[in-house]
Amino acid sequence: MMSTADTVAFDVIDGIAWVRFNRPDKRNCMSPTLNRRMMEVLDELEFRDDVGVLVLSGEGTAWSAGMDLKEYFRETEAKGLGATRQAQRESYGWWRRLRWYQKPTIAMVNGWCFGGGYGPLYSCDLAIAAEEAKFGLSEINWGILPGGGATKVVVDLIPMRDAMYHAMTGEAIDGKKAAEWRLVNEAVPLAQLKDRVTEIAKVLLEKNPVALKATKDAVRRVKEMTYDNAEDFLVRAQEAANSYDNDGRKEGIRQFIDEKSYKPGLGAYKRG
Repeated sequence: MMSTADTVAFDVIDGIAWVRFNRPDKRNCMSPTLNRRMMEVLDELEFRDDVGVLVLSGEGTAWSAGMDLKEYFRETEAKGLGATRQAQRESYGWWRRLRWYQKPTIAMVNGWCFGGGYGPLYSCDLAIAAEEAKFGLSEINWGILPGGGATKVVVDLIPMRDAMYHAMTGEAIDGKKAAEWRLVNEAVPLAQLKDRVTEIAKVLLEKNPVALKATKDAVRRVKEMTYDNAEDFLVRAQEAANSYDNDGRKEGIRQFIDEKSYKPGLGAYKRG
């Protein structure tokens, strides 16, 4: 466990890395210090053998209220364009790293998720929210557009009319509406949130990790491809995955055909 004075905290328990924004007094808004620390934590956890799934959540009542207006914007801008570009590289950098992370990732949205928080929300493979959570693009309320990829996030995830309303009005929505709009997979009462995320994480822990990595990358990549390009990419991606773990694939087929010990449509084959 990290020091409580750290901007990022984490625990690894039974194959799950529980990573948390740790600025609860600031509603977990992201500062340059937090962004640098998050990249270090992602580095530390990515290839650990005892980590199979990463869950990103927030300490206290918020997931992340976005970028720290004082530290990320005002203080950085006062140092000039070079400092601004560095702060952008550090924040966008760990979001990009999370989008292509080696392990499957789940955003566990326990509270406020605003503005810049949409970057890491989109970066996680799955997202489960508390019904009581609040989501919002408040940028319009203080005179900027939803930057840092936030506009792209809502356009990718939700219908255009909802995206336009969300971005233009700055009105917050709750977790139920976020699920209806598909910003998240589903919403459950806050009291049930960690149990539900743990349940999903345990399902992922049963899967072949090489196949999981190939699958999550494929979903992101093929979204912007033509069908023919996607078809070719997926053939190559499977062949590449086989080069890393050909035995795993054959074991799954063996258990199904020879042992008849499982059905692929009903669950994963037994690894190890």
